[in-house]
Amino acid sequence: MGPKGREKGFAVEDYLVVGAGIVGLATARALLLRRPGSRVLVLEKADDVATAQTGHNSGVIHAGIYYAPGSLKARLCRAGERATKDFCNLNGIRYETVGKLVVATDDVELERMARLEDRAAVNGLELERLDAVRLRELEPHVRGVGALLSPATGTVDFREVARALAGEIVAHGGRVITRSQVRGITELSGEVAVDSDGGDFHAQRLVACGGLQADRLAAMGGLEVDFRIVPFRGEYFQLPASRAGLVERLIYPVPDPELPFLGVHLSPTIDGRITVGPNAVLGLAREGYPKGSVRLRDVTAFATFPGFWRFARANIRTGVAEMRDSAFRSGYLRAVRKYCPELTLDDLRPYPAGIRAQAVTRDGTSVEDFMFRETKRQLHVCNAPSPAATSAIPIGELIATKVLGDD
Repeated sequence: MGPKGREKGFAVEDYLVVGAGIVGLATARALLLRRPGSRVLVLEKADDVATAQTGHNSGVIHAGIYYAPGSLKARLCRAGERATKDFCNLNGIRYETVGKLVVATDDVELERMARLEDRAAVNGLELERLDAVRLRELEPHVRGVGALLSPATGTVDFREVARALAGEIVAHGGRVITRSQVRGITELSGEVAVDSDGGDFHAQRLVACGGLQADRLAAMGGLEVDFRIVPFRGEYFQLPASRAGLVERLIYPVPDPELPFLGVHLSPTIDGRITVGPNAVLGLAREGYPKGSVRLRDVTAFATFPGFWRFARANIRTGVAEMRDSAFRSGYLRAVRKYCPELTLDDLRPYPAGIRAQAVTRDGTSVEDFMFRETKRQLHVCNAPSPAATSAIPIGELIATKVLGDD
């Protein structure tokens, strides 16, 4: 993707993007497409692109069922579902439009499902409501009193999408330099100076798509940081080969409106597996993917932030339940057996975890939509929640519009 040794940058870049996750790469691509011939540089601290959140998600191309009407998440997800599939078609990337079933298992969930259906309708989504008989016809191993079918939901390997985005950046004259952790950002009167492991660079504009390090990059750039990134581990299992074909579609529970995450689901992946998860457990290391990872600096960052404790108090029952289910597979299994009762503990096999970057404000609010902070020459993506991978291409276009000042 580019040179891996330290270099001294003499020419001023037009645009420097920090972070080669899928959002950062989509942003760099959008800048190059809107300003052909411009100097665009992407800096990534890891050895390759898409190694953090992009490379550890469930690979779902979301249709946008859940999101509040009028939110950026709702608008960008709808556009992203189409844009992701178009990009895959143009670049020969395999994806499958398998569809998603949101399954209600009792009357309370049935009422929630009806409200979810109304919200989806406001967002312009086409869903099919199924009764218990039709649900069983489509998915014989799934039980419920009703379900919503989202036919547009799909699966893909977002790492492949990210690599193709990086390839386009290079093909259009941009650069992607890995092993280049940013150590300092200084905004000058006419440019931004960046000190990194890959070299010292200057750029007219900087865009930071730092994900799990978003608050630190913003502080490094001299912005007032009124939030903190709190990491949440999303722990997964996978089903054994003997369970191949158990479900054809993505199977989700009806989400509890009191909880910030969507619940444990069954996900057929593009490589033929079926994953179970994720849960949402407080992480003790922002990028510590192995279970038991702890980094004192990361714990201190949220433990000394008043907003975290306000958030924790408001969600203590949920947090305790998630920690219990993380420690004991039986609780995790209980969640999925509500709609797939034939699964057993022996079916839950190890699978890599993901880590979500959740921005929390000083008043204890978890930020649910995309959040940006700007100066004259910097734009920081401070919160890019799910469905950021699905929405990456239109997010990149939105950021490019902000940076370029285009209408």
